[in-house]
Amino acid sequence: MQPVKIGLGLPIHDPALLFDWARRADAGPFSTLGLLDRLVFDNPEPLVTLAALAGATSRIRLQTEVLIAPHHGTALLAKQTATLDRLSGGRFTLGIGVGGREDDCLAAGIDPRRRGRRLDEQLPVLRRLWAGEPYGEGVGPIGPAPVTPGGPEVLFGGFAPAALDRVGRFGDGFLGASLPPESMAGLFQDVEKSWQRHGRDGRPRLVAQVNAALGSEQTVEEARRNIHAYYSFSDFADQTADRLLTTPQAIRAAVAGYTAIGADEVMLYCWSPEVDQVDRFAEALFR
Repeated sequence: MQPVKIGLGLPIHDPALLFDWARRADAGPFSTLGLLDRLVFDNPEPLVTLAALAGATSRIRLQTEVLIAPHHGTALLAKQTATLDRLSGGRFTLGIGVGGREDDCLAAGIDPRRRGRRLDEQLPVLRRLWAGEPYGEGVGPIGPAPVTPGGPEVLFGGFAPAALDRVGRFGDGFLGASLPPESMAGLFQDVEKSWQRHGRDGRPRLVAQVNAALGSEQTVEEARRNIHAYYSFSDFADQTADRLLTTPQAIRAAVAGYTAIGADEVMLYCWSPEVDQVDRFAEALFR
């Protein structure tokens, strides 16, 4: 069995620091850099940002975690993601989902009640366009062709049965966020059942995301405040902030737990912009 990969979710509150984060992670043992997506929030746009970070790195993968695809026009999204796949030399993973914030949907001009159906309509079109087929009647192919055959790797995020089933229907794997291993295990099992139900060969790639911060009390408290602000729309903001992992022992235990339930990769999502955390995570997990 291959050892589990460890990625880092980039902090969103000081975009100017992301180049330092990316270069340090690229020089270290980490597998992936992830970046979340919101529209009505003070975060950098992920496709633009990851394209810039592709030029600042040479090895590490780049991943949306997750892109709210229904907010995007499908033809333009196909072009943007294929371009990013080419710019990164095939290092791009498209993590996608439907989102859960009504204000994002309103700002994007879409009906929040149709966002799941819209995503289901987008995926076959994206696959066709990445394969070089015409967009439709009277409209030819939309390039550039991605470096990755068939288009970039697609991971679905979410918790609802429909989200999990999309992995078997359309995806390459699943990205489960913010749940401890004992709660994530059932989601992983449901994804694997979807994979089998749709007659897919091999197995889905399973990725777990957990919030973590290593550093001074100030660093940890800043991370908790940022988590709380991000999830303030919900009734689980306090719970999510309280579950932040803040010690090397807790992080190692979580990685072991996710590995035990079948995770191929664990993303440590960082909510404080302090760049030295990159070295602390490496020390905690690789030395």
